[in-house]
Amino acid sequence: MKDNNKMNGRLISVSIPAPGVETAVFLQQAIGQERFYWHDANGGVALAGFGVAADLFAWGNGRFQQIQQQARQLFTNAIIHDNQNKLAGPRLFGGFAFIDNFIPDNTWSIHYPAQFILPHYQLSQQGEQSWLTLNAILPHNESPKAILPELQTALTTRLTLLKKPPRPPLTQAIADCPPPHPSNRKLPTPSPLHLNYPMPYPNWQTMINHATHTMQTSDLNKVVLSRVCEIRYRQKVDVDGTLAYLDDHYPDCYRFLFEPRPFHAFFGATPELLVQVNGRSLQTMGLAGSIARGKTPAEDETLAQELLNSAKNQHEHALVVESIRRRLEPLAAKLDIPSQPSILQLGYIQHLHTPIQASLHRADGILPILKNLHPTPALGGQPRHLAMPFISQAEPVPRGWYGAPVGWLNHNLDGAFGVAIRSAISQDRRVWLYSGAGIVADSDPQAEWEETKLKFRPMLNALQIVNGKL
Repeated sequence: MKDNNKMNGRLISVSIPAPGVETAVFLQQAIGQERFYWHDANGGVALAGFGVAADLFAWGNGRFQQIQQQARQLFTNAIIHDNQNKLAGPRLFGGFAFIDNFIPDNTWSIHYPAQFILPHYQLSQQGEQSWLTLNAILPHNESPKAILPELQTALTTRLTLLKKPPRPPLTQAIADCPPPHPSNRKLPTPSPLHLNYPMPYPNWQTMINHATHTMQTSDLNKVVLSRVCEIRYRQKVDVDGTLAYLDDHYPDCYRFLFEPRPFHAFFGATPELLVQVNGRSLQTMGLAGSIARGKTPAEDETLAQELLNSAKNQHEHALVVESIRRRLEPLAAKLDIPSQPSILQLGYIQHLHTPIQASLHRADGILPILKNLHPTPALGGQPRHLAMPFISQAEPVPRGWYGAPVGWLNHNLDGAFGVAIRSAISQDRRVWLYSGAGIVADSDPQAEWEETKLKFRPMLNALQIVNGKL
């Protein structure tokens, strides 16, 4: 068991404006260190960090409360300079495993059931504004006034280094790759050194049939089942290049990186916001029900209408939205949920999508909301107490952090978390991808198999384009 010895002191956090500094340069200068990244969808806040000032972790069914307690301890009596700007100030990066009693296997060997890291250096960016932050734990016997000039000098030195290089250009392969929107393009086919799907189709078919049979004989209404793809390359996976590709081609998704050990990274571009909280204001979404994009605008529209008219997909989506409604109603003074879903179109896939907003009774931070919402039926099932044991028994490979909350917290314990789908975990030259499908009583194993292939495609293509055909 890891001993957290980086919280024996008082947090001091200093920020300075960093105009013109971009997260890509910031992260590239930190290759070989612990690194963290979050970028909101549609041009929102971009956050990056490297190094470790403080490390929080927790186990078991009390992990959300434990992280909240540790975060409060870290931020209580913290000395935070330049905290008037909402971009400045310390942020914890991290997330949770899919299940409370997560036991790491070889793939997830360095991950905990819950872990959050306060970076030593942090960059926050939105529009034309950028702030560089240095976080440090000050021993109790040291004076904040005495160390402040040293921290400010370190910040200025780091800012000078960050301003020297230009933003690294994308490789020609990335620059020439097809756009994410499907009109008039030929999709690349991944061709790594070794690509393996551990679960063959007959095993998948048996698992899906078992699920649908269980629904006919129990109160289980929906369960999300996943499978794995493993890739091996000849060289270390280019995580930075892959993130650059995702940033350029999936701006409507939430991009993230959690690299708690150098070259052991969990990263992706998820379309699904689990929850964002700012004081008493809350945003979330229902995202369930999927179909492919078309090759032409007309075909795109035809497929979108097919999705909207699909009883199976509408039922699957309604289960998700109704579950979120029930979980938020006790916490919300006001809840705004559209009566019908819209279409969210992404690179290779389109989803039924219901944006949800709420005004909370109390401003208690985001972690109690996370505990209440995770997992939604979009990644777990309905009802939760039946779906979660079924997943643990049916799936042959542990999910780790796949499908779980990943994101950030600020010193007010507000923050934003995505659902870690369309994601990959890498260890040096190896990568594992996960893809799932929502199973209801009338699900067809072959159709669900094809849906998981579609959901693998964004990360597979990004990895192939960036790392080359081997």
